[in-house]
Amino acid sequence: MNIDRKLRLTAAFVGAGTRKDLAAAFRRINPATAFDVDRADKWLQGRSTPRQFSVYDDWIRLLDLPKTADWIGDSDLETFIDEICRHHGRDRQQLERRAQAFGKAQANGHDDRGGSPAGAYVCYSHSWSPYFRGQFIRGSMLIEPEQGQRLTATYTENLPTMRLQIKGQVTMTRRSLYIHVGGPADDTHFFCALFPFSPPGSVLGGYLTGTTVLGPDSQPSVTRIVLVRLKEPSALDDAGLGYLEPGTSIPQDLDRFEVRLEQPDLAAAHLRQFLTRDGKGGADQIAKEDFQKLVDVFDRAWLGR
Repeated sequence: MNIDRKLRLTAAFVGAGTRKDLAAAFRRINPATAFDVDRADKWLQGRSTPRQFSVYDDWIRLLDLPKTADWIGDSDLETFIDEICRHHGRDRQQLERRAQAFGKAQANGHDDRGGSPAGAYVCYSHSWSPYFRGQFIRGSMLIEPEQGQRLTATYTENLPTMRLQIKGQVTMTRRSLYIHVGGPADDTHFFCALFPFSPPGSVLGGYLTGTTVLGPDSQPSVTRIVLVRLKEPSALDDAGLGYLEPGTSIPQDLDRFEVRLEQPDLAAAHLRQFLTRDGKGGADQIAKEDFQKLVDVFDRAWLGR
């Protein structure tokens, strides 16, 4: 039956980074679903399989496939993967890679119980380039577990002249989340210092520092940054040019990634407040309550409430 591997593939398909995320996806299909985190723990370890047939009913609806619920258990693994990719136009290698990362996260403690930032994020910050002064730039961040418990991050920006993509290490502590992308052979290095991660991890925020990439001079720079977690990582594949058009709000841009906010105007105001530099004194320090406003907004959207 390969229920454990099929569950990991399903988690990758819906963009779930943890067991809790996967359970939430099932609840969106059926608020009274028999799928829960504790049961999923055993299923993902291959120690048991769902006994309630209603789980398979919810599962086939979650996959949105023209199949009966029996097909979940009866199909071999190759057929299961092929049908998802064929019906939804998904890239098989990408799906399998993300499913494998989900499996590693469960095996090494990076799940909802300890809290993990693993997942795909769309990132918004102020442009450093003098050619796009005053505009927001959109990037993406993919955080994945590699080599045991180590988390790595890949940051991408689609610039007019190039596609910037740099990879590095994630360090999660009780007081903060740090991300450094850029290896020894890279010309560009970025460093993020973010507020501590807290489940469900719908949004991250803090500072991004580095040097300008698009401009006549390389200038040390810093900006506030917001990272919004996506349920469907494949949405990043068609992100387009990184610079937002003047007048386009971040909630408007998030529509393309299927992030629906109950009060987009209020969310836009909170985002502006968070991303605006504090001019008092020599240091720029983000108020914790400004970040909490974003957490409240994006957690509600993430949990479908």
